Amino acid sequence: MTQSPAPLLSVQHLSIRIGQQAQPVHNVSFSVQPGELIALVGESGSGKSLTAAAITQLLPPGSVCQGQILWKGETLLQASPQRLMQLRGTEVGMVFQEPLAAFNPLHTTGRQIAERIVLHQGMNQKAALAHVLTLLDQVGLSSSLLTRYPHELSGGQRQRIMIAMALANHPQLLIADEPTTALDVTLQQQILQLIRSLQRQLNLAVLLITHDLALVRHFADCAVVMHNGYSVETRRITELFAVNPPPLHPYTHTLLAAEPEGHPVDLPDPHPLLLQLHQFQVAFPVRRGVFKRIHHYVQAVQPLEISLHTGETLGIVGESGSGKTSLGLAILRLIASEGDLFYLNQNLNRLNRRQLRPWRQQIQMVFQDPYGSLSPRMSVAQILAEGLTVHGISKKEQEERILTAMKDVHLDPDFQHRYPHEFSGGQRQRIALARALVLRPQLLVLDEPTSALDRTVQKQMVNLLRRLQATYQFSMIFISHDLKVVRALSHQVLVLRQGEVVEQGSAEAIFTRPQSEYTRLLLDAARLDPLDNAVTPPDRPG
Repeated sequence: MTQSPAPLLSVQHLSIRIGQQAQPVHNVSFSVQPGELIALVGESGSGKSLTAAAITQLLPPGSVCQGQILWKGETLLQASPQRLMQLRGTEVGMVFQEPLAAFNPLHTTGRQIAERIVLHQGMNQKAALAHVLTLLDQVGLSSSLLTRYPHELSGGQRQRIMIAMALANHPQLLIADEPTTALDVTLQQQILQLIRSLQRQLNLAVLLITHDLALVRHFADCAVVMHNGYSVETRRITELFAVNPPPLHPYTHTLLAAEPEGHPVDLPDPHPLLLQLHQFQVAFPVRRGVFKRIHHYVQAVQPLEISLHTGETLGIVGESGSGKTSLGLAILRLIASEGDLFYLNQNLNRLNRRQLRPWRQQIQMVFQDPYGSLSPRMSVAQILAEGLTVHGISKKEQEERILTAMKDVHLDPDFQHRYPHEFSGGQRQRIALARALVLRPQLLVLDEPTSALDRTVQKQMVNLLRRLQATYQFSMIFISHDLKVVRALSHQVLVLRQGEVVEQGSAEAIFTRPQSEYTRLLLDAARLDPLDNAVTPPDRPG
């Protein structure tokens, strides 16, 4: 009988305690073989990231680990700080969830990668920079990015730079913590394919931390399903997604069933025209010289036409940099635009700031990052009351509207005196939604409101939006790179690429009979077969 090779990494009965009471990880066990891609899967708070952080002892202060973590047979929980520093720099590479926060904003990307090589391999600066060029080529980036700063790069470029940095000293294990969470579908596919190809070329073991089972299905060899700090199921991928026999644990069934589903709400009758854009475009001025005169314009959104009816949802999709967010901000008059912006037959682009203020109550926005858009110094009640105060709503009515809005988004009204940092990501997004709804708008513009949420929380948000739209009959412009969420909510779809409209029409037509090659590429990247799972066509406006 052939004996299995010794694992590269073995985690045995790992438990983590933080402080005196919190124990977020309980009795977790798994192993990683050389060249294998293992996925830790679960919702936020399941203990995935803490389990991975324990491997290199990058845990929060006051953390205590029990159990064993063996690296090629060596016990890491008792390793010295010097040994751990060597391990992190050479043998184990880390790709963090938010690369912009992991980079030093004061240094170029080339210098930051070279710094690791100089520190751990003793190369001189010139030799290190030559090695950096090889790494950039390996991850599919141009040498011109050597002199760029992190804020000058796109999300996909930053993630590739982070991978290059993690590979700089030839590690045997790559730990990738949610490396694709906020990326659009095509970039997600590119980053995961890059990791997979590097894994095969370098015989690299990969520990992938994710909440997205669709990615796991296509890229991992084995999955460890985590729930409330426990590893509830460990399966080979072919077994995890098999119909017969099905997964063993009920929580695994919950994750597998967590894809957004269903179709848009029925349109109200009548459904008059609410919003109409005619030759609407957005351009940003580029200023040069001592006096910062306008040199030229960069066209973010090419001239387009949009009609939106009462109770209808328009999904706007496209890759990063396609102009989706710019279009949404321009509709709210938060950035300058040209062309006609008719809302209830009033051209908002012809109004000055004072004239526009009464109309703002009727058009509200939910931003992508609720943590960044909610003031950390204000309680939930103060956040919800702010807009009501601006629009002259009485104190008594403010209290009634705040209670109603919190109940509408399924938040306990007793939470109104808490602050944003006391809530989970899903709860913060509900607060942001309540802030918009408390003004009782007729149009909601939602910019990537589910991109950083777990699939189960995404599904909850989709169902919540559908219920609220059916109740209050507001219209939505839903901006997203997640086509599954767009499909579940939208009556119409607009596909943007580099500011231009590639395709526009009913959601049923776009998802089942795409006309553009680019749309087919997006559908393929999202693994949505245009011939399968066709939604029932929603009622069309008259």
